[in-house]
Amino acid sequence: MTSPGSPPEPDATPFATAGGYAAGRRFAPADHTAQAAVRDAFEKLKTSEARLRRIIDAIPAQAWCLRPDGTVAYLNQRWHEYTGITREEAYRARASSAAASEADATDLLRRIVHPDDAAGAVAKWLRILPEGLPGEFEVRLRRHDGEYRWFIVRAEPVRDEKGEVVQWYGTNTDIEDLKRAESRLRQEEHELRSIVDAIPQSITVLGTDGSTLYANRSLLDYTGLTMDEVVAPGSRSRILHPDDVERLKDERQRALCGDAPFENEQRLLRRDGQYRWFLVRYSPVRDPGGRVLRWYATGTDIHDRKQVEERVRNENLALREELDRSSMLEEIVGSSEGLRRVLSQVSKVAGTDSTVLVLGETGTGKELIARAIHKRSRRAAEPFIRVNCAAIPSSLVTSELFGHERGAFTGAVQRRLGRFEAANGGTILLDEIGDLSMETQVALLRVLQEREFERIGSSRPIPVDVRVVAATNRNLEAAVAAGSFRQELFYRLNVFPIRIPPLRERRDDIPLIAQYLIERYAKRARKRLGAISKRTLDVFTAYDWPGNVRELQNVIERAVILSDAETFVVDESWLRRDARGGLLPERTASLACTLAEREREIIEAALADSRGRVSGPSGAAARLGVPRQTLESKIRVLNINRHRFQPG
Repeated sequence: MTSPGSPPEPDATPFATAGGYAAGRRFAPADHTAQAAVRDAFEKLKTSEARLRRIIDAIPAQAWCLRPDGTVAYLNQRWHEYTGITREEAYRARASSAAASEADATDLLRRIVHPDDAAGAVAKWLRILPEGLPGEFEVRLRRHDGEYRWFIVRAEPVRDEKGEVVQWYGTNTDIEDLKRAESRLRQEEHELRSIVDAIPQSITVLGTDGSTLYANRSLLDYTGLTMDEVVAPGSRSRILHPDDVERLKDERQRALCGDAPFENEQRLLRRDGQYRWFLVRYSPVRDPGGRVLRWYATGTDIHDRKQVEERVRNENLALREELDRSSMLEEIVGSSEGLRRVLSQVSKVAGTDSTVLVLGETGTGKELIARAIHKRSRRAAEPFIRVNCAAIPSSLVTSELFGHERGAFTGAVQRRLGRFEAANGGTILLDEIGDLSMETQVALLRVLQEREFERIGSSRPIPVDVRVVAATNRNLEAAVAAGSFRQELFYRLNVFPIRIPPLRERRDDIPLIAQYLIERYAKRARKRLGAISKRTLDVFTAYDWPGNVRELQNVIERAVILSDAETFVVDESWLRRDARGGLLPERTASLACTLAEREREIIEAALADSRGRVSGPSGAAARLGVPRQTLESKIRVLNINRHRFQPG
């Protein structure tokens, strides 16, 4: 019982079922025995109820009980201790008036919940109550000292046999420490991500199955993708070069199934549509037991290094070609008026980026002039790439100049940079340009006009910064008139023509060139040779030198090898005069004819043994130990009909 004016006690039986007895209920049994039995049962119920309350009060969590309508039936001791609200204060609403006879849970929520959380908590509770379903929400509850701490509030309905809600039971669990730990983790994660985003390398976090979980700012900026796009399934195929997808697929998956760090090289699509090479290193992150939890993939841009490597390979190829052919003068020697005029033109045009067309007979030193232009230009520190257009089969010249993608044609097993790409930033010499096919001339015209090209097998234009120097011993104007050379290309090449005079037009230079060559070859042969005999100089200056400086070079080299005296002399029988009094290389010519005939005999014998077949393991090229292209070139030069050796 309660005294007048004092707050009522909470329900005597808040833990009883819907059919339980309430405190103060009156009975009218038929006899005293039955009445006594009811009183005994009620006392036992009260005793059980008191024991249950003590248990609930001892629970290390706030527990409470509500009626089906949401009014408060019971609040445990932990709840009162935390909030500092006494039982009298908690139930004051019940004693204030008949109209407000019950304390409502929403009233208590508003009193103890943080102002910023109150509206949401009340709204959540008002959704849970009519649904009659379990629910929970997180709020900050005010402690008795005024501090707010985070709690998770869970409500669970109890139903009778008919399924009607007869009680609501709930707990308030303190999660402040968990919240603080989560906040620290979020802060640490934010700081870590800020650090990772500041790293200039591309970093991704992968799951054990290879799926992308996170990418840093560097990768997002490079690809132009959002985080959602990067972590979406299939995003890897969007940014990886098509040629690298299959190449890396199995290799990467096998490595991810293990637990050892690994790396690979791959091309990633930049936001502007260009692919760049990256070295990607994969490092595992393990738990204390050694199990792999994540993979960190760090990508370093190595595109410039790959370009340099490819350029070096092409330059080495060019150097090997240089060594395979007869070397020319290392310096331009002479002081004749014709040569001084050429050098003056070189000096004027070298500092520009204008296209130069070098014209001259075979052996006049067209390549030397091209190299002189390059060495005196602002591109001197960059590559100088020479392409002999006449020495490359017409079917391969386009690939040689512009490169190809893997699979572009039979035998293209990997991507290859062309000579233009290798010469990027420097100078390219297109020697014997008059021998280019019409198809290649069209592609070359585009490079000169638009400063870009496409590799064979690709439709992506590649910009290039290359100075073009072309050289030929042909009359390109006559070729244009004959329809074998495109007029537009001729105009593009003929920006600054330089004509090199033949040796017969600058005879004054012959003594200087001869002396230079004698010293050069004598040093190589470890011989001491003095002055040139006057007779030899007279022979040299009287000769027309149809092979120009290259022919003079060959004659002197042979003479140095055969010379035993200190004075340099040349056997005059090597040269003879023509009908006009000029000298001709009689023995050299006869020797060349003899060698040609011998070559013909050897090649025809090999063709006969191979039944007219050139390539393949049993072909003539394999029998002779020479490349197929070399043999086919010899067959064309010697005008050999290989088909007559094929079986009818």
